[in-house]
Amino acid sequence: MISNPGIGYRGNILIVDDLPDNLRLLRDTLSEQGYKVRSATTGTMALRAAQSPATELILLDIKLPDLDGYEVCRQLKSDERTVDIPVIFLSALNETFNKVKGLAAGGVDYISKPFQVEELLARVETHLTIRRLQKSLQEQNLRLIKEIEENQRLKDIFFAEKELAQVTLKSIGDAVITTDAQANIKYFNPVAEQLTGWKAQEAEGMPLYEVFLILNETTRKPVENPINKALSEGKIVGLANHTILVARDGTEYAIEDSAAPIRDHQGQIIGAVIVFHDVTESRDLTRQLSWEASHDALTGLINRRRFEQYLIDAIASVQDSNQHHVLCYLDLDQFKVINDTVGHLAGDELLRQITVLLQQGVRTNDILARLGGDEFGLLLRQCPLAQADDIAEKLKDLVHQFRFIWNNKTFIIGVSIGVVAIDQTSQDLMEVLGAADAACYAAKAKGRNCVHIYRQDDHELIKQRGERQLIAKISRALETNRFRLYYQKIVSITSKPSTEHYEILLRMLDENGELVSPNAFIPAAERYGLITDIDCWVIETFFSNYQKLSDQKLLNKGLYTINLSGASIGNNRFLRFLIEQFPRYQIPPQTICFEITETAAIANFEQARYFISELKKIGCFFALDDFGSGLSSFAYLMNLPVDYLKIDGVFVKNISHNLISQAIVEGFNRIAHAMNLKTVAEFVEDEAILEKLREMGVDYAQGYGIARPIPIDFN
Repeated sequence: MISNPGIGYRGNILIVDDLPDNLRLLRDTLSEQGYKVRSATTGTMALRAAQSPATELILLDIKLPDLDGYEVCRQLKSDERTVDIPVIFLSALNETFNKVKGLAAGGVDYISKPFQVEELLARVETHLTIRRLQKSLQEQNLRLIKEIEENQRLKDIFFAEKELAQVTLKSIGDAVITTDAQANIKYFNPVAEQLTGWKAQEAEGMPLYEVFLILNETTRKPVENPINKALSEGKIVGLANHTILVARDGTEYAIEDSAAPIRDHQGQIIGAVIVFHDVTESRDLTRQLSWEASHDALTGLINRRRFEQYLIDAIASVQDSNQHHVLCYLDLDQFKVINDTVGHLAGDELLRQITVLLQQGVRTNDILARLGGDEFGLLLRQCPLAQADDIAEKLKDLVHQFRFIWNNKTFIIGVSIGVVAIDQTSQDLMEVLGAADAACYAAKAKGRNCVHIYRQDDHELIKQRGERQLIAKISRALETNRFRLYYQKIVSITSKPSTEHYEILLRMLDENGELVSPNAFIPAAERYGLITDIDCWVIETFFSNYQKLSDQKLLNKGLYTINLSGASIGNNRFLRFLIEQFPRYQIPPQTICFEITETAAIANFEQARYFISELKKIGCFFALDDFGSGLSSFAYLMNLPVDYLKIDGVFVKNISHNLISQAIVEGFNRIAHAMNLKTVAEFVEDEAILEKLREMGVDYAQGYGIARPIPIDFN
């Protein structure tokens, strides 16, 4: 568009925006007012175009296809050819954060889209005026060196400086107040008027303390005025943190400022200037972010990170004093039942209600936190262990008496609490948390809804500590592939089967290459959630090497029995993983028998039945291990679609000399046959036991008297 012929040339402006509509609107608007306009659509183009000596001002969008506007501005300000060109950000990003970031990058102003034409033109003209005055002042300063004796020139320069100062002070976003040497107000800029509520004409000549009223936002006590300090000490002074300005109408603003003395040519202090700005929004945002970083959003309690810092401080405080603190670790019982039964919204509401309940049972100086999930931490400060036990028992009773109602359903819950003293024997955070966690687990093991106090000589906790140490070794064994597969033959003792039977067994090697007993690492892996990872390793290792078994004549083709944990059969993702491995490695499902313990099946009965049914659909077999160890063996057995029953070895190993064991094994065998199940006797250690089993009609035998486990070498 051609400029309006009635308007003279007003300036050379570079517009940087990647949207054609924005460029067109800005170009037309400015051209009509007599400005010469050039444009760039990328940051790189803008950096080149800005180097033209004609460029007087840049309108810069933040979102560009290559460099963002902040980076373009920073590069412009680092180049001596473009450092003096004023940059106005023009963006739809209008949050305070974006504005502050733009000004920090070197921009002189920030206009939010969609812009008002009048505002845009006014700000462009203002900053062009400032720029020209600055340029004029620079030129005059250069001439001043040559014409220092010309008084009229000095007057002109002084006038230009004053005019520049007036325009600048009226245009900047900070509030500015100047005073004389007695701290009486001489000048107010518009932002100072806005924040204090005083007009410049009213404030002129008044003592600063009557207009500029500042308080500490926490104590609400007056704060020393920085102007007084700048005048008395003759140096730049910053405002104290957490200062608020109380305006004339009572409105409060969080502010940051600095004050500096003003000196004459002889160095004498003739006044002072204070510059301040409103940081209410950013301070509120900082406060909110700080709260969120240290608190749990659901319950409003402090979070694990903040709680651990309190614990660190508590541990440090007892080392050189006689202080006593106690840590309680609380884990809700039956919380998963509520989540699974009525959903996570109900679970969240339960946690909120439990939080209120727990807060009623603790002292005002105690620290309650949500550590995650359904776990809470409680730091009882300055509390003997006996009193902490009473508080824990009270909390346990409060929770147990509580009734949670959701959609007309009533739920009874409990809480298991581990209690550990924080005293001079406490080593560090991890040691204290580990002891509390172990005590909480022991409380659950006692039947849930119990309190367990940690003691150094507690055998159960010593066992758990050993298991936790073993967990690190198990994790490293998984990472470094230090598990090994073994096999043990299972033989038919009634008739020769058409296929061989083998049970696939697992062993672990420690750092020295020594075997670790499964009885040592399997319980630890189950307790601390690593057992499913181990099951996955067994499945993938065995299936990926399946073809080598017959190709390399490691084992005859037969039926391979693989043990699965209770945690894995209750995990639907593991079920999907398992089913996917058969086609992946081309494994005939009818050659695989999965073995689960009776205890695991009873504990997750519905899930176990579903798990077994899904794998039997593709042709797999199932064996129920350790039969007889459960409390409801026969009732559950009738509803589990298994193929083999493995009689618990604790009965089998005594049948050659114990009539009761004989009767139990014989009864199990008859019931299994009545249900068309094959029976397998474990712990067959000698010929006498084997002969008794033959007499009873047991189908298969397994044990050291038949064959010992042998390592499988896939290499």
